[in-house]
Amino acid sequence: MKFVRSVLPYVIIVVVVVLLRTFIITPGVVSGHSMDSTLHDGEVVLVNKIGAKIGINRFDIVVLKYDGGEIIKRVIGLPGETVKYASNVLYIDGKEVECELNFEETDDFTLKAGKDEYIVLGDNRDISKDSRILGAFKRSDIVGKVNLRILPFRSVGFVK
Repeated sequence: MKFVRSVLPYVIIVVVVVLLRTFIITPGVVSGHSMDSTLHDGEVVLVNKIGAKIGINRFDIVVLKYDGGEIIKRVIGLPGETVKYASNVLYIDGKEVECELNFEETDDFTLKAGKDEYIVLGDNRDISKDSRILGAFKRSDIVGKVNLRILPFRSVGFVK
């Protein structure tokens, strides 16, 4: 009985950590340069799994399941929308979209999201493998939202 009482706090800590990582928040590492200049290769971010369950908004940065791993991209098109990029102007369902993001020069494209699908792009579109190549991503492919960078320490803070 004394052994159980001495071990119980450690078991509780392990269970809480596992539950937190499984259902609420988990760290993620940025791999590659497709999100430059917002996120950089090797940076560590927190992936908010609850936030993704509550709702995904245009311009959120999300982690997606892809090809046995995970990738980080920015949501541009929501379910059912048509995303068009022409002459360096972003259109959603035919209407020009004003945003604070820097949409660097990008080749023209048009993509349509299905009922439960999202159009995602990397911020560094010159090299990004995103919906222009991979197609739209299903809601079930979204692991979570990226809201906070935790490493390197000089760059700790919220991510837009």
